[in-house]
Amino acid sequence: MNILISNDDGVRAQGIKFLNEELMTSFKTTVVAPDRERSSCGHGITLGEPIRLNKLKDNIYECTGFPADCILVSIGKFFKDNKPDVVVSGINHGANLGQDRFYSGTMAAAREACFRGVPSIAVSLVTKAIKDLEHFDLAAKAVKVFLQNDLHKLIPPMCLVNINVPNVPLEELSGVKVCFPGYQNYSEEIIERVDARGRNYFWVGGTYKGHMPITGSDCDAVDSGYIAIDLQNLSGNNVEFEEQFALFSKKVNNIGWKSNLGSLY
Repeated sequence: MNILISNDDGVRAQGIKFLNEELMTSFKTTVVAPDRERSSCGHGITLGEPIRLNKLKDNIYECTGFPADCILVSIGKFFKDNKPDVVVSGINHGANLGQDRFYSGTMAAAREACFRGVPSIAVSLVTKAIKDLEHFDLAAKAVKVFLQNDLHKLIPPMCLVNINVPNVPLEELSGVKVCFPGYQNYSEEIIERVDARGRNYFWVGGTYKGHMPITGSDCDAVDSGYIAIDLQNLSGNNVEFEEQFALFSKKVNNIGWKSNLGSLY
């Protein structure tokens, strides 16, 4: 299986290193990720200037563009004749729950792959404080179990999978739940300052204020210690999607996740 890996935290981020090292033991991987931090860049693409690739190792490249650019360039250059079997974007440093999916560069990379007809997965490690992230191994192994059980083959066209993993050791994991996107609450405060030359400037990015208590949501699942797996429909065909979602959920729920994960340690 050929896997294309990207992210929005940058090619040198800890999460993508864990992901690549775990997957390359069983699959052929190619990493193409931004050369810098691109978090919360949304689905931006580069149109007004050239995009450059720099080879770091045999299968690892840094890209001057956005996460979506990484997918566009990779498929056009490395997978021109044969598309990758799956694209995995992550492991993101922090949650991509609820409406985060609209801002996230991690999600954008997976979404762009979906637009290009490639099954795609976004994966994130959830914690309230980025400095406390430590269980990237669990997130990486969750993706491996997903792929080893051929769940990527059940991702319908114009759909993607979003996986959020709680920042806990395996023994504290409650299990896995198939969910739908919840809604997170952020403060709407805009911080205004004045620079040394008397010009106003602003900081945006509100403080997390918890999430709406919606049973079955990804937010609720992660708060309860579960890995949240969310199949997202980009096509607008809700009738067909309901049948596909039911089949996907049944397959995910029939896997012995904790025993599968435990076998990888």
